[in-house]
Amino acid sequence: MPHDNKPALEELHPSLWRASQLARGSSRCIDSGHPVLASQLPGGGWPVGELTELLVSQPGLGEIRLLGPALVAVASRGIMLVQPPHPPQAIAFAALGVAPSQLTWVCPTKTADALWATEQILKSGSAGCVLFWAAHCRNDSLRRLHLAAQSSETLFFLLRPLQSAQDSSPAPLRLSLQPAADGINIGFVKRRGPAREAPLFLPLTLPGIIKRPTTPGRVPAPAPVIEAPRAWESYAELP
Repeated sequence: MPHDNKPALEELHPSLWRASQLARGSSRCIDSGHPVLASQLPGGGWPVGELTELLVSQPGLGEIRLLGPALVAVASRGIMLVQPPHPPQAIAFAALGVAPSQLTWVCPTKTADALWATEQILKSGSAGCVLFWAAHCRNDSLRRLHLAAQSSETLFFLLRPLQSAQDSSPAPLRLSLQPAADGINIGFVKRRGPAREAPLFLPLTLPGIIKRPTTPGRVPAPAPVIEAPRAWESYAELP
């Protein structure tokens, strides 16, 4: 009697996965630097060439420290900060291991310009990581950004308010971040794999305090500022 030697479903193609298992990830991943988190991420790290959403209850709760190890890993290719809620602090990034010269601050005055600038950066592949803060973003705009990310080898994080978790999104990975004592609670809003109801607590240590030099020296230059060019008409109706 012949034996059934049919391959398992997930062996047929790397993009296929069972809902009861974490996806292995068909794209390259960057180590998150947090083993407890890595065990819960498809592919074991932050995906490269995809849109990843971080939904924060408030800015500055530890999202940069969460991303710190990955930022250091790709900093040599440059890190783009698009429309951050506060001016980037070069000294704080230096404490994480990212030099001020590796940061570029893009500060558009309109959402349409921010979307355009982010899409062009992703298409050009000119950065190791793009962090884009957006209060509001239509689904069709998200799809364009995800498509642009797929053509690159760039880490791409979109930071949105926690309330956006109710909105649909093409992002394969969506995490909610809320403050907790000595760390953050991470919720898995969407991932390629089984649902996880309970949040994951991740302890975050503060970077070492940088002392002022005792002798006169050169102060790190502030992050460069780039005004985004005018956006194209498909974004023109946005504020």
